[in-house]
Amino acid sequence: MITIQPVKRKILLNPGPATTTDSVKLAQIVPDICPREEEFGEVMKDVTERITKFAGDPEQYTTVLFGGSGTAAVEAIISSAVGIGGIFIINNGAYGNRMCEIAETYGLKMTEFKSPSDQPVNIEKLEEELDRRNGKITHLAVVHCETSTGLLNDIKLIGQVCRQRGIKLIVDAMSSFGAVPVNMKEMNISFLAASSNKNLQGMAGAAFVIAENTELEDLNYIKPRSYYLSLFDQYSFFKKYGQMRFTPPVQTIYALEQAVTELEDEGISNRYKRYSGMWQKLVLGLKEMGLTHQVKKENHSRIVTSIMEPDCPAYSFPEMHDFFKEKDITVYPGKTGEENTFRIANIGDLHERDIDEFLFLLKSYLRIIGYQSKTL
Repeated sequence: MITIQPVKRKILLNPGPATTTDSVKLAQIVPDICPREEEFGEVMKDVTERITKFAGDPEQYTTVLFGGSGTAAVEAIISSAVGIGGIFIINNGAYGNRMCEIAETYGLKMTEFKSPSDQPVNIEKLEEELDRRNGKITHLAVVHCETSTGLLNDIKLIGQVCRQRGIKLIVDAMSSFGAVPVNMKEMNISFLAASSNKNLQGMAGAAFVIAENTELEDLNYIKPRSYYLSLFDQYSFFKKYGQMRFTPPVQTIYALEQAVTELEDEGISNRYKRYSGMWQKLVLGLKEMGLTHQVKKENHSRIVTSIMEPDCPAYSFPEMHDFFKEKDITVYPGKTGEENTFRIANIGDLHERDIDEFLFLLKSYLRIIGYQSKTL
């Protein structure tokens, strides 16, 4: 008989996949099952309905599962939802830029609206740019929490701008969903993309789209541009057969089911409160060491923080990464290309004691490399 050993805990401070509970990890250990069995179809149906409730009324909205990373869900929306009209993409970071690249790949009529990655979107300028196109824009896409900096875009305000112009709003909520409260109806969101492995605190491998039922049905009139990522085909197949079109990530979905239960138990507002408490401790500790972060507090997601690298000749991110890795902590490089930064995410099954440990070790590392600060 095989005895299951306790899983070694590691502190992941990268912005996903996140540190998970043992109960989520162990949920993957189930009897082998053919994913076409009705029993597993019921698992997926239960998971999708419960995920939908985090963002809207299941009578009006539906969650569509895909096997893949979060980018699969974003690509499924952009390639499926935009017909002969134009898509307007707010690019204020690496993941807004990724949406532009997806639109270009499919040859869509795309307008790129560039905005600083550490500042809120200029709404007046946004409205001017939309109005200049005189109704030619049918969809607007934006990242909720820009993972490259931690900037939190004002989706409710952008949703109002879209509502006034009859534009459908697409939101990449990869780094916000499951923590920052979202109400799709109030925010005027037509399509939302997220994944299993960030704030839901599940395992990597499942992505999903939440959309209004009427919007999903209307996709039937748009010729698919992708075979695997056809949003309408995935939605209609599950609706008819209770199955994904292609082999699902079975164990990942069992883990997701457990993760959803744990989020329901904690509550989204309480999870965000826990994350926010860790973030407050993080930025206070950084300030005491003389380090700063890119995005101002009033515009910050409190989920992932882009930190300015210490001005020290001996500093090396790869060396710092390895210093922490030896102690079972993962830190992450910057992604903006505008500043020399590294990133710390306070998501997943983490608590303030984990941030305390990180800050203690960061202070030790800075002393080792001879970083000069009034506080060290």
